[in-house]
Amino acid sequence: MRMEKKFARTRNAIAAAASLSLLTMVGHGADAKAQAPAAASNAGKQTVTQSKFYCNINALSPAERASHKQLTDKLMALRRETVESEKGYEFQYNPKDISLAELAEWVAAEGKCCPFFDFHIDLERQGALLCLRLTGKEGIKPFIRAEFSPAAK
Repeated sequence: MRMEKKFARTRNAIAAAASLSLLTMVGHGADAKAQAPAAASNAGKQTVTQSKFYCNINALSPAERASHKQLTDKLMALRRETVESEKGYEFQYNPKDISLAELAEWVAAEGKCCPFFDFHIDLERQGALLCLRLTGKEGIKPFIRAEFSPAAK
């Protein structure tokens, strides 16, 4: 009887840890999409595929993640224009709305959790246009679309 109780407690602890892990992933909204492998059912046979692009949610502390999310929301809300390129997307900003320092701060944090991105920051048109270009290995564009919804503004 003792062994059964010990087994039940262990099983419950494992289930609780798995649930907490799932809740943590879901709590990160867009991050959860990028981290969870896609599963498809095929006539009773399950096939699991996983993207080569996924975010490491443990790369940032909870405080860093909260700050990064606020800055991400600001960057996405204040985009003047989005330009699609062969290898990724460029987000364009008015330097009066987004500072070069904010963009650099965002790149530094995003580079910790998503090291597969190539980041390019440009200050153009005599300082009147600030650009952030996201590129990477082949297949990165669908990931960028899923994470940053770069539909032209």
